[in-house]
Amino acid sequence: MRVWPGRPFPLGAIWDGEGVNFAIFSEHATGVTLCLFDRPEEATERHRITLRERTDLVWHAYLPDVRPGQLYGYRVSGPYSPQEGHRFNPAKLLVDPYARALSGDIRWDDSLYGYSIGHPDGDLSIDGRDSAGSMPKCVVTDPAFSWGEDRPPRTPWSRTVIYESHVRGMTRRHPGVPEEIRGTYLGMAYDPVIDHLTSLGITAVELLPVHHYVDDRELVARGLRNYWGYNSLGFLAPEVRYASGGLGQQVDEFKSMVKALHRAGIEVILDVVYNHTAEGSHLGPTLSLRGIDNACYYRLAPGNRRYYMDFTGTGNTIDVPHPRATQLIMDSLRYWVLDMHVDGFRFDLATVLMRDPFDVNPHARFFDVIRQDPVLGQTKLIAEPWDAGPEGYQVGQFPAGWAEWNGRYRDCVRRFWRGDPGQVPELASRLAGSSDLYAPGGRRTNASVNFVTCHDGFTLTDLVSYEHKHNEANGEGNRDGTDDNASRNWGTEGPTESPRIQRSRERMKRNLLATLLFSQGVPMLLAGDELGRTQGGNNNAYCQDNETSWIDWSLSPRDRDLLTFTRQALRIFRANPILRRRSFFTGAPLSPGGPKDLTWIRPDGNEMTPEDWSAAHNHVLGMLIDGRATDEVNERGRPIYGDTMLLLLNGGAQSRYFVLPAVGGPGMWKEMLNTARPGPPRLVRGPALNLVAQSLILLRFGEEALRSVRG
Repeated sequence: MRVWPGRPFPLGAIWDGEGVNFAIFSEHATGVTLCLFDRPEEATERHRITLRERTDLVWHAYLPDVRPGQLYGYRVSGPYSPQEGHRFNPAKLLVDPYARALSGDIRWDDSLYGYSIGHPDGDLSIDGRDSAGSMPKCVVTDPAFSWGEDRPPRTPWSRTVIYESHVRGMTRRHPGVPEEIRGTYLGMAYDPVIDHLTSLGITAVELLPVHHYVDDRELVARGLRNYWGYNSLGFLAPEVRYASGGLGQQVDEFKSMVKALHRAGIEVILDVVYNHTAEGSHLGPTLSLRGIDNACYYRLAPGNRRYYMDFTGTGNTIDVPHPRATQLIMDSLRYWVLDMHVDGFRFDLATVLMRDPFDVNPHARFFDVIRQDPVLGQTKLIAEPWDAGPEGYQVGQFPAGWAEWNGRYRDCVRRFWRGDPGQVPELASRLAGSSDLYAPGGRRTNASVNFVTCHDGFTLTDLVSYEHKHNEANGEGNRDGTDDNASRNWGTEGPTESPRIQRSRERMKRNLLATLLFSQGVPMLLAGDELGRTQGGNNNAYCQDNETSWIDWSLSPRDRDLLTFTRQALRIFRANPILRRRSFFTGAPLSPGGPKDLTWIRPDGNEMTPEDWSAAHNHVLGMLIDGRATDEVNERGRPIYGDTMLLLLNGGAQSRYFVLPAVGGPGMWKEMLNTARPGPPRLVRGPALNLVAQSLILLRFGEEALRSVRG
């Protein structure tokens, strides 16, 4: 095996068409050994190559005889001194943090731990057993791929509709997808799946983690798996279990999926986990970063570096402010954009990125690094604005250029439709784009990613069918998952044959979907909600890689009606620019003496008063948007005006007589959508209408309706 000096950049194993350059960072190591394997299950490497070159703390070598498909890993020598933050152990085979692909899953065994389990000194003792037989191997990949004319769709935020989905769960039960590719990247890109997305008008799929991840040992012992994937091991490696082909094929299959979705005009957003890794607490296994340079990659406890700062609830936290940790994250993000062609990222527990080093700082250096990056500046960046540390909930505090999952929106909309008192004032703010949260930072409506349900919690059907979580299948005594669901079962817990309860639940699902799609901001749907998907009341199905989580594509008549309704609501959203403004309403007249851009209406047709806003018993609200209140322009830069819209919401138990407000100019009101009687649009011929209890109506005022009457 010929060994040449190689280069310290770029990091990872890079095939250049003639050989492979290997480079890995470790500041505190005393030695690094590259191990080459013939087969994934091998416990002994065929070659051990000592990396003798070290440049700027990077160990490197060039192997002209190595080709794509080569399996490898590292052994890193150095002090084993947990009190000082060092956990080097050359008996442990380590995953290259820059590996582009891994060969498979971990096979859990005590040899994976750097310390001797059961030893009286705990993790202060070193374990000398070789872990190679239990570890996945890194795979050298060939970056060549025929992208053809692939181009990012670059959908404007104001036209974006996000669909949060799981690669495996999306197609595992899809009858139109061939069995051999169900639950894979190729299945996600199959025609019937893309046809479903385009029929809805989805512009972006937000995929739950596809970085290579680890099934927790305790889950495997219970016969379960980490289905959601929030337990990353490789930040540049696509998860192998979503591939249908052989060794290393996950890279090309992922690219094929992106290419197919782009061809349909659909962006790909990845849910990424840069806040922690699968190595857990100080009692966790040694798999990668811990054995490469623990003191550089993790946040260690001041005063006793044996322990980790845990802002994630997983046992460890990536030390984002450290230059090499920042480099790893940035290199990973750029790789997924430049090489894999993804369009954006949703950052799990993103408040961790704000901690500089431990306190929350909205001006943390990491955001400056992102902001100036010419590659990432072109992508969609979405924060989950919380972590498990002190002051962890930071909704509204992320910088310009970032959108956020708006949990305040979710909670308020759920409580309003549940019938809770005193929700109308906050509901108005959420419907109008949450300017109270985002305007102070100079941000716009697209900062708010609105959602009612997501992967974490009840599905839409379960939200209206259960008042309590039912997580017994998780094996944790129903203690996991939140108890605060803001849900209502409308008469009985779980499935029922009662027509009355079924009607209430279906209407409530329509209410929640319509509210979401007619609010200012960026709507996000949970995959399967439009199909009536249920998890049987499990609000924390993170470990349910089975029919509990997979979408059931065999639809009942009620499910088909819900799908039809969702498509109708999304068509209305796309066709009316005043429902998807880029800037916040001002509440001021559009012209001297003219109507306001936005007026809040009470049931007698007049504007809401301070007394109306303070009435806790009020459950009714009208949102009147003037047709000239648009900030969308045509190719000549001229405003695209629309018709005036009126959104009426009744979250109370009593129907209300609602007088339609006077609107200047010729025209008539047309009922575009009514959750109490779904169907095609209807003309409103009188001065008022009946707003059924617990229902929503969207109306449009325009000359088109008047012409249809005269005709």
